[in-house]
Amino acid sequence: MIKIGILGIAHTHGYSYVRQINKMQDAQVTGLYEENTEFAKRAAAELKLKLYSSPQELLDSCDAVIIASENSKHMKYTEMAALKHKHVLCEKPIAVNISDAEHMIKVCKENNVVLQIAFPVRYAPSVRKAKETIDSGVLGDILAVSSTNHGTMPGSWFVEKELSGGGAVIDHTVHVVDIVRWLLNTEITNVSGFYDKLIYDELKVEDCGLLMLELSNGAFMTLDTSWSRPKAHPYWGDVTIRIVGTQGTLFIDAFDEKIEYYCNDKKNGWMNFDIKFDYNLIREFIDCIKTGRKPLTSGEDGLAALEVVLKAYAAKA
Repeated sequence: MIKIGILGIAHTHGYSYVRQINKMQDAQVTGLYEENTEFAKRAAAELKLKLYSSPQELLDSCDAVIIASENSKHMKYTEMAALKHKHVLCEKPIAVNISDAEHMIKVCKENNVVLQIAFPVRYAPSVRKAKETIDSGVLGDILAVSSTNHGTMPGSWFVEKELSGGGAVIDHTVHVVDIVRWLLNTEITNVSGFYDKLIYDELKVEDCGLLMLELSNGAFMTLDTSWSRPKAHPYWGDVTIRIVGTQGTLFIDAFDEKIEYYCNDKKNGWMNFDIKFDYNLIREFIDCIKTGRKPLTSGEDGLAALEVVLKAYAAKA
């Protein structure tokens, strides 16, 4: 039985990770440590978790941790865990700067623990099938990629730059960059684009971004990374990728496993299937702990995605 502690749960994805572990026969959640009292009480009540009074107390209870804290705390929590020889699944982005990310990778290697980054979309059935299709060569040479990662404006600490590292660009860019790097076995060589506050004037971080990326395979890519979904939208956002090759095109809508219904009584709706992104992510983490193999979404993958984000910010500055 793999015992997993939750080290920070400011990020709402942490709730899903706990629920996925509860479905598994070979893993259990030992409890939660969260600095923010409000977040801690809410999560403990909703998820029925034991609250620990310190990170060290939590670490003593488990074999591994899931870090779902504010982005700026990822490095310190990863270091704490690695020095106690606890495996780490860290929410994206890996960190808010390159030195923190590099230190996380280094300390985990030195202490022989798994460092996996939470890029759950890589585990989507549609994305895995797309990888098989592209690798078969049926699309020919890849020429261009057009992609989006829209979402609702999350508020809370996500709009406090000292905690998040930025706004919509750091929040959403990393997902699509990670997928494209993996799908095409390529790296991002050049980054340019635009970002600004276009929707929410009161924010101190950007809510919209449009990036232009050059890939090492010679292709180019666009990415709309924006908090442009209204609160009334039935689902938080999307991840879409259109890949154009010399012999064909491929389109992924990773969250499009749904039923839409429209009725004369105006009770319209949108029902998503359980597509198990997060379940597959946690399953990978547990299997890597058991076997000692490197995870599909590694610390190095997290660093590569973060480098693109920081180049995007620097390109406008």
